Amino acid sequence: MLMDGERAGAYVQEDRYPLPLAPAMPDVWKLWQRAKSLEWDPQTDIPWEELRPERYTPEQILAARMYWSRRTWGEYGAISESPALLLRFCLENRHPDLRFFFTMRTMEEGRHAEASWLMAERLGGYFPQPQNPPTAGAVGTHGVRRMAFDPETALEGIFASLVCAAEEILIDVFKATVDRATNPAVRRLMELILRDEVRHIAFGWRCLDAWAPSFTAEIVRSIESAVSTMIENVEFRGYRNLWLAIEGGSATPEEIEADRISCEAGLGGSTPEDEMQVFPAFVQKIRARMQPWGVTIPMFAHPRLGKI
Repeated sequence: MLMDGERAGAYVQEDRYPLPLAPAMPDVWKLWQRAKSLEWDPQTDIPWEELRPERYTPEQILAARMYWSRRTWGEYGAISESPALLLRFCLENRHPDLRFFFTMRTMEEGRHAEASWLMAERLGGYFPQPQNPPTAGAVGTHGVRRMAFDPETALEGIFASLVCAAEEILIDVFKATVDRATNPAVRRLMELILRDEVRHIAFGWRCLDAWAPSFTAEIVRSIESAVSTMIENVEFRGYRNLWLAIEGGSATPEEIEADRISCEAGLGGSTPEDEMQVFPAFVQKIRARMQPWGVTIPMFAHPRLGKI
């Protein structure tokens, strides 16, 4: 972190002028323009009248409340991630296209948090924190996000881990399970979140593809380290799905089973069987996607998923 006085002083100085605002990355500029045309309101654009929680058992409702509460916590974390990276763009004087898009992304992640909270509330009540205190260590923090303020971590590494890999697994799971969301309100919410997240992931890959010709060996190592950290210290700790947590005993059976019960009720979520298919395919995909840049994503060992 910023321990060296000379480096810290140089890092926080702002030099914004001249201020060029003309598009410099056409693909990213198009994504920003598209985002402006696809805004939606969680209060009015979801058919809440079709939710009808009275049709479900108490067990199903509890599971869905836990699932959507945990999604809210995760989305809330992205609200801090987006402006943190926006600061990096400004301090490193990156193209204005990135700053414009990430300003919109911050709003969209806030919208996802609000919508997920509304879903939990309308199913019977949002949980403001994990019911089992040790679980907070898995779902309440996202250690990779600290890298946004670490000048020793290349911005490209943060992009690869947070903007690409972390978003990629989210949309892969959503794509695999959205058809099982038989509740019309839940399905519509998942479709709207997925639409935004597909745009977010496209932004990340397009930026890295554009920067790849200038990758140094140091940047390649930063990408490899950041992606590995995201998989091993975030995903494998149960951040997105407690079933994946390697460390046992931190979650209650109700918390672990919530995703399955909610998914099977058509209220959102995924099952361990889904993860057994989606997660290994996700790792193979990003490994192949980053290989042309000279990035080598290592093999990972997981007690339930095996070697992937």
